[in-house]
Amino acid sequence: MTTESAKDWRVRGRLFCSEAIGTAVLVFGGLSVVVAMFGDGSPVRRIVPNELLRTALSAFLFGCVGTAVTLSRVGKESGAHINPAVTMGFWMMRKLDTRAAAGYIVAQLLGASLGALPLLAWGSMGRSVAFGATIPGAGYSTASVVMGEAVTTFGLVATLCICLASRRLRPYTPFVIPFLYAVMVPLEAHISGTSTNPARTFGPALISGRWDGWWIYWVGPMLGMLAAILACSSLVKRISVAKLYHFETDRRRLFHRMAGTS
Repeated sequence: MTTESAKDWRVRGRLFCSEAIGTAVLVFGGLSVVVAMFGDGSPVRRIVPNELLRTALSAFLFGCVGTAVTLSRVGKESGAHINPAVTMGFWMMRKLDTRAAAGYIVAQLLGASLGALPLLAWGSMGRSVAFGATIPGAGYSTASVVMGEAVTTFGLVATLCICLASRRLRPYTPFVIPFLYAVMVPLEAHISGTSTNPARTFGPALISGRWDGWWIYWVGPMLGMLAAILACSSLVKRISVAKLYHFETDRRRLFHRMAGTS
């Protein structure tokens, strides 16, 4: 007879697999947009010669890939964190247990690695932009780059907290992200590349070999996440589960049990 614990682990396995697939789609789809927008020889550079406009458009489309993942079947299963900083934010809010948070982060890094591999098909165009790797901007101090990542991740996590805490705003959470990035990235990308996501940085670094300041893209987002959770602490009780959409889809009520709302 199957134990309750074994049934829960089967559900967790589905969550981790879904999270890996979702992160792979984000990395491949989102960074393909970056290569198409900025790679040497891309026709988009001639069609949209203004670099600031291309940056905003690229950020919006990248965000749209994340939105699509959130709305998809894999997002329905895992909640579509697709970002270790988001997962750790939910963990800090006690909406995830430690086993789930660790499993999500491992799945995200695995998914980022798998999603980055097909980017090699972009060839020289992809190599010209290091397959979308995030690299500290020339002339900026390490502290400035860390701060850039912290501030933009603060913006992401605080926005998620505000939306998820409001019953009126909650259904629109996935649709806010493309617009948020379309504003943040043109303002900050020249400093750090605006990763806000250690998994998004890990994937292209793995295939390009560009590990410049790799630790910054962990430290900065985690500092920003911590600041956002502290700033939004009064909203935490209103956030029901560790999901960005499909809130009531919850096998064995695992998300609700982890959040203490079952």
